[in-house]
Amino acid sequence: MATTREDGGDGSGGSDGPGRSDGSKEIDRFDGGVGWIAEPDEDLQRASHALVVDGDVWVIDPVDTADLDRRLDELGDVAGVVVLLDRHERDADAVARRHDVAVHLPHQLHAIADDFDARVETFETELADTGYRSVPVVTNRLWREVALYEENEGTLVVPEAFGTIDPFRASGERLGVHPALRLVPPRTALGGLRPERVLVGHGAGISEDAPSAFQDALDGARSRAPGLYLRVAREALGV
Repeated sequence: MATTREDGGDGSGGSDGPGRSDGSKEIDRFDGGVGWIAEPDEDLQRASHALVVDGDVWVIDPVDTADLDRRLDELGDVAGVVVLLDRHERDADAVARRHDVAVHLPHQLHAIADDFDARVETFETELADTGYRSVPVVTNRLWREVALYEENEGTLVVPEAFGTIDPFRASGERLGVHPALRLVPPRTALGGLRPERVLVGHGAGISEDAPSAFQDALDGARSRAPGLYLRVAREALGV
């Protein structure tokens, strides 16, 4: 799977922008939030989430939909929109401006602040007073990604390093490391976590036996890489 920037905001190339999707699929509903896939038929299966903390709703890497405002209103008051990956601007700007809230960026992503017309706020180790702490996952000139982790409930939001769609998963995996990270999986950054729920940016998340699936994905990332690369190449070539 390529690591190029996702399209966003102009209604072209798969972003919903002004022509918002009205066929979204709900995923990952739990006491602390919900997720959705705006275009269930698209290959990338771009997933977005809303986290609820004390009645405040934090919208994570959103792809807009026609029913999004209704969905968010049912959860509480929108406190902010959060972008966790430097190519996941998606429709964050439109959603933030519509709800008159800021786009919140981990400080590692400060370089993309000018990409938004909405006001931007950066945060260091914790997203406001939510209990979700930031965990840097990848930090280089081509890829900047930060996860959010809430230790009490064990909820991990990881936008790109892990996914559940086919290009991420080797044989037997329920959750997989991004193909571009498999030879150097983020064990140092994430290996000490034991999430009970993993919410990802591509595909539905994992909540059943999540610690086992998460550890298996990390442990087998490198050894299963050749098989995954071969399968993806064959599918791309139609053989």
